[in-house]
Amino acid sequence: MAHIDAGKTTTTERILYYSGINYRMGEVHEGTATMDWMVQEQERGITITSAATTVFWDMDAQKYRINIIDTPGHVDFTVEVERSLRVLDGAIAIFCGVGGVEPQSETVWKQADKYRVPRISFVNKMDRPGADYLNVIAQIKDKLGANPVPLQLPIGHEETFTGVVDLVRRKAYQWDVESLGMRYYETSIPVDMTDMVETYRMKMVEGVVENDEHLFEKFINDPESITVQEIYQGLRKATLNMQITPVLCGAALRNKGIQNLLDAIVQYLPCPSDIPPVTGLNPYTDKEEIRKADISEPFTALAFKIATDPFVGRIAFFRVYAGALEAGESVLNSHTDKRERISRIMQMHANKQKPLQRIEAGDIGAAVGFKLIRTGDTLCDPAHPIALEPIRFPEPVIRIAVEPKTQEDVEKLDAGLAKLSEEDPTFIVRLDPETGQTIISGMGELHLEILIDRLKREFNLEINQGIPHVAYKEAIVSPVQYREIYKKQTGGRGKFADIAFELGPADNGMPGLQFLNEIRGGSIPREYIPSIEKGFRQAMNNGILLGFPMHNMKVRLLDGSYHPVDSDALSFEIAANLAFREACKKGKVILLEPVMRLEVITPDEYVGDVTSDLNRRRGHVDDVYARIRSQVVRAKVPLSEMFGYVTALRTITSGRATSSMEFLHYEPVPDVLTEEIIYKIKGYILT
Repeated sequence: MAHIDAGKTTTTERILYYSGINYRMGEVHEGTATMDWMVQEQERGITITSAATTVFWDMDAQKYRINIIDTPGHVDFTVEVERSLRVLDGAIAIFCGVGGVEPQSETVWKQADKYRVPRISFVNKMDRPGADYLNVIAQIKDKLGANPVPLQLPIGHEETFTGVVDLVRRKAYQWDVESLGMRYYETSIPVDMTDMVETYRMKMVEGVVENDEHLFEKFINDPESITVQEIYQGLRKATLNMQITPVLCGAALRNKGIQNLLDAIVQYLPCPSDIPPVTGLNPYTDKEEIRKADISEPFTALAFKIATDPFVGRIAFFRVYAGALEAGESVLNSHTDKRERISRIMQMHANKQKPLQRIEAGDIGAAVGFKLIRTGDTLCDPAHPIALEPIRFPEPVIRIAVEPKTQEDVEKLDAGLAKLSEEDPTFIVRLDPETGQTIISGMGELHLEILIDRLKREFNLEINQGIPHVAYKEAIVSPVQYREIYKKQTGGRGKFADIAFELGPADNGMPGLQFLNEIRGGSIPREYIPSIEKGFRQAMNNGILLGFPMHNMKVRLLDGSYHPVDSDALSFEIAANLAFREACKKGKVILLEPVMRLEVITPDEYVGDVTSDLNRRRGHVDDVYARIRSQVVRAKVPLSEMFGYVTALRTITSGRATSSMEFLHYEPVPDVLTEEIIYKIKGYILT
């Protein structure tokens, strides 16, 4: 996991080569990387979809199996990182030796924190001009709030980088250029580095012993009495407990440091039995159940990705947490409460498949032959049902209208969009009830551009597309009390529901619905309360200003009444839906817009022009700081002002600046712009 262009795919290619999976190295810039198998990836030189593979690594006369997922770095495809971290036991955070901790580095680090994934750091591109290993370590500590412990020091600087010093063993290693780094040999530590090595080795040992009482006592008495094996054990224990982050370095493109990285994966990252047992709820009893990473446990797996293969059809990637599964067996999908027969199981190597007869706890595999499995579904033993915590995905921030160029392609477009939205949970397709247009929403311009390109290539569709629009949200800012009486009489049994409530903003600004039942005395029977909550929750999907979803809302149910014959659950659900719209008309509803965190790296002479342009875009510059031969501008800018920014930045800086952007949060739209936005969107016609 890493920021764009830190070297994730290049590092993975070297791992495949040195572990013997590939007989030659693929290169991202040549479009030959194994893990970048999509045509769009090869053309653009970026990773778009996460790719899984399995390698074997020999160490200390043992063979270790490592399942690897190579994820994209672009913020538009952050869903791939999110779902990968949800099912992995450990992660390698890769940092550019020059760029250090960049915006997307912070995002993926927070995602790993959320899922409590232990990680090691690899400072790549140590051969690049401006590379500074110790500065990157300082950034990991300051910007990420981590506790980095360097296990290596680089030999040489920039273009003279030739190898590393292993601080644990006090040994130096250099790589043979002729064998493309396949051979590496032990060498003596450079004389001018002796003092530095001892200083940093002592810091490393201190980082290990402060988390281990036994080692701390040995360190106090005699630091040299701590053995290499005890250091390894201490490092592993502290890494698994997320108390430290071991840091290594290398240059993947120049084939240096990868074998040490593979050793570190085995030494410090967890195997399935090291992580705590997974917990879930029994869908029938709502009781918590535990599954250990053991083949004797009932089968439990999480589907984390759905893909479509032109030859085998729909594929479900899944991580097995417990038990084992044979090809041809049936499992229970606890989300749909239906059985699924898994006709074939496969081990994935990018877009290639290797058939498996059996898969066990700790493995990542792919299933074929199922009827309905979606991202985040739990697959389990029908005799021992369990539902694991689903994967949460960010909401789309940009949307455009699309239509086929010919009427004959309408059904084909619907089928193509359905397949793509099934694969990507951050790609939302909906029909605008007012205009009848098909609206697609995604995480950014590049995200939607790639998906539209896939429609053309994979489904042979030519489409018209509208101008990109921001996915605004709506919010109520002042509490309002309202009473809704819903009556309907058509002969026979009618409909009746009466609810009195207060509608206002949620506490602490948390997204979603905050529903409080404050009825006392049973004026509304308890069994109707969930229907009222459901009615409000559904109503939130369409706000009153422009039909955008409500960001958050608090409903305090205060009073009401019911009819012993005419009242039912549906009546109260409809009443809540109607009441929402009427109450919002009496309160003040505002528009919220997505605000992005932007980082621009520019030569010194263009800083003034860049900041002036950001001010014109309603941006707020948070920080400007120096980096080698350049300046970094960090700002918050509304997404609506950022369409086409890359082109504008190239013009301002003569093509010498780069930028990266990611979603930060939603903020109220200034009142002076709200009317203009409403006019633009309501008067928008697909061109």
